[in-house]
Amino acid sequence: MEMHQLRYFAAVARTGNFSRAARECRVAQPSLSQQILKLEDEVGERLFERTQRQALLTPAGSLFLPHALNILDAAERGRQEIREMGGQVRGKILLGALPTIAPYFLPNIIRSFRTKYPGVELIIHEETTQQLLRGLEEKELDLALLSDASPNSRIEIRELFSEELLLCLPAAHPLVKQKKVVASNLQYEKFILMQDGHCLGAQAQQFCETKGFHPEISCRSAQIGTVVAMVQAGLGISLIPEMALAGAPRDGIVYRSLDGVRPRRILALALPGQRKSSLCVIEFAKFVRARPLRGDSR
Repeated sequence: MEMHQLRYFAAVARTGNFSRAARECRVAQPSLSQQILKLEDEVGERLFERTQRQALLTPAGSLFLPHALNILDAAERGRQEIREMGGQVRGKILLGALPTIAPYFLPNIIRSFRTKYPGVELIIHEETTQQLLRGLEEKELDLALLSDASPNSRIEIRELFSEELLLCLPAAHPLVKQKKVVASNLQYEKFILMQDGHCLGAQAQQFCETKGFHPEISCRSAQIGTVVAMVQAGLGISLIPEMALAGAPRDGIVYRSLDGVRPRRILALALPGQRKSSLCVIEFAKFVRARPLRGDSR
């Protein structure tokens, strides 16, 4: 049993696909498949059920996965500790983030971090909150940026800041002409929200329900850009995070703050609660905490 076999096995388990795992591991797919077969031969059981499009863990694979992850984690930590003996900030960071945070909050932080620590490789995984929490618990992620998550004994949640969710309207919408827009004005509107599993959609729904009505949802998407494009096309309205405005379209669309109590979301940094972080992860967490969203004081 060799380390690269365990890495390939963990990658297939995580991606659910041999081709994606091969690309992630930077190896040819036939070579990866051959090494998985050798590993299965050594453990004496099939680890994956293979279909045309998926590779699903068998009961034996599910049993073997945490042991493989523990071995990989221990080896990586050994390498990190040796580097850190000389005060080097080097290594790999497996960073998770919500897709409603990653493209808006991370680029400038990563640019500054890489300028100071060019020897650190960052691998970003954009997933839903539940998938990020699972990744932290199963040691597939070193840290994650998320929202709307409660701490538990296995995960430490550190709040960073909160931001406003802005009303996103087609430019021709009647509400654009009103001097003030309150939550009750939205009761009979059609909403375009993020898909189930994305906390931003749940946060928008929850805000409406606290104001006494259930939003009528006409469409859902997994990307903020698609949500905004559909609003721009006049198909409905939405609530968009303030940080997303930097690259958002302005033609044919209007962003407004609601009058009165405004919808907000809290962003947080999550780390494994019972695992010592490497020096490079600690330093990256410092960069994240030092760069809150500009203008956050409300």
